[in-house]
Amino acid sequence: MSSDKRPVLSRDARGRIDTDMLLQLAAAAAEEVKPISLVHLDLRGLCSFTDHFLIVSAPSIRQVRAIAERIEERLREERVRIFHREDDLEARWILLDYSDVIIHIFDEEMRLYYDLEGLWADAPKQELIRRGSSVLPG
Repeated sequence: MSSDKRPVLSRDARGRIDTDMLLQLAAAAAEEVKPISLVHLDLRGLCSFTDHFLIVSAPSIRQVRAIAERIEERLREERVRIFHREDDLEARWILLDYSDVIIHIFDEEMRLYYDLEGLWADAPKQELIRRGSSVLPG
């Protein structure tokens, strides 16, 4: 993403990035690495430990790692601090915890197995990418 297309970041009085902007930055970074799917779940009012899940799936372990690295790199460029990173030994599922936004990056089999969208079925859901194609206008 070229610097002229980067959104202007808004931060609160404590220097924290706006949650909607964090979601946009993370989704844009993930999209650069061509995921199979990208889904946003709005958990506000449903969950006590976060406000949003961004669920990303990729066709291979290599791509799962690449997506996680790109998101971390992009958010680090904007001085957004990660609170926790977790993955399994094979990198089939990587979790990036940015407090109000938790990003889950799965290979397709693990995504289906854990079915976070089913577990949080009451949450408003927005599909950003479905089967490799953006479903957003523009």
